[in-house]
Amino acid sequence: YYLSITNLETASMFSSMFKSWFGITQSSYNGFMKALLSDDIEAMNHYLNEVIMATFSFFDTGSDCSETDEPERFYHGFILGLIVEQWENYRIRSNRESGFGRYDVMLEPLEKTKDAFVLEFKVFNPRKEKTLEDTVANALQQINEKDYDCELLSRGVQKENIFHYGLAFEGKKVLIG
Repeated sequence: YYLSITNLETASMFSSMFKSWFGITQSSYNGFMKALLSDDIEAMNHYLNEVIMATFSFFDTGSDCSETDEPERFYHGFILGLIVEQWENYRIRSNRESGFGRYDVMLEPLEKTKDAFVLEFKVFNPRKEKTLEDTVANALQQINEKDYDCELLSRGVQKENIFHYGLAFEGKKVLIG
């Protein structure tokens, strides 16, 4: 049997219907992913701070962030939840070794010409840092010192396509740099 579409209106209807069923566009990404993929740090900060203030509890983030790594694990899981929808475009890795250490999150593009992302999370520790900006700087320094790009480079991702982000958390505040 052969099926043919009889007129332009019917073809348009079927085309729209199939696109709505199978078409996944970047517009369906959450605000954080849109900002990450476009290297818009201001939008990433805005989105995360807005979501955190609207949804997190003081009890979620812990009262003394400097004593354990439990608060970092909470933030880590939250960010993984925001990026998991990218599994068809990226190999998403969490807490894996690369270079001389263990990164928090890495998004390796399945297409090697696309951008890759290394995310390092730090919870503000007032004994070590004066500001959240210092915490971000420590996260970025760790990415470089521990050579977390090593895994991506060995898999064929170009250095200019690798983006680093330090995420600093303090209770219900976040700063990305």
